[in-house]
Amino acid sequence: MADNLGKRVKTVDGVLDILTSVCLSIKSGETLSIVGSSGSGKSTLLGLLAGLDVPTQGKIELAGSPLTELDEDGRALVRAKHVGFVFQSFQLLGNLTSLENVMLPLELGGLRNAQNPAQAMLERVELGHRLKHYPNQLSGGEQQRVALARAFVTNPRILFADEPTGNLDSRTGEHIIDLLFQLNRVQNTTLVLVTHDPALAKRCARSIRLEAGRMVGM
Repeated sequence: MADNLGKRVKTVDGVLDILTSVCLSIKSGETLSIVGSSGSGKSTLLGLLAGLDVPTQGKIELAGSPLTELDEDGRALVRAKHVGFVFQSFQLLGNLTSLENVMLPLELGGLRNAQNPAQAMLERVELGHRLKHYPNQLSGGEQQRVALARAFVTNPRILFADEPTGNLDSRTGEHIIDLLFQLNRVQNTTLVLVTHDPALAKRCARSIRLEAGRMVGM
């Protein structure tokens, strides 16, 4: 939930309003797309909703926690417990294998035997034969599938995806999106997706549009 959300930054030319008076409520299990032209504030809104950044004004509640009342450690704890992420640039750790990348959030969460669930999730995204491969040994589509496995392995309540097919060709991107929505249905995860692709946006149950930092449609 976001109430009267605003983000303002200082630039060499003065003050810039990136987001203004955004109000948004997202139901548990809902799929929501955020669309708009480049520079409209989509990724900024996603980062605020996920607690990766703090707003200049307004309130945000995530999984029952008041993010805007928490410090960075508190927000990080909420993210670790409830949130998964998929980014355009994959964000895999290059010195870890596919299996180790997927094991990482489980180990950070204190799970002692992280290998079995991590391997099972990689097999679900059709990468059981790439467990010991490093990111630079994988194609872009394979790297994004590792990122999907890492995002879903903790069974998050909410998944934030920022242009998840932006670095992929159309055919590979379609496969990634099919996997994303399949995993989302199976785990009943709330999905918040930033995209410039109208076809992808339509696969979500609801869509909002930003223009110049303001929400203009739902």
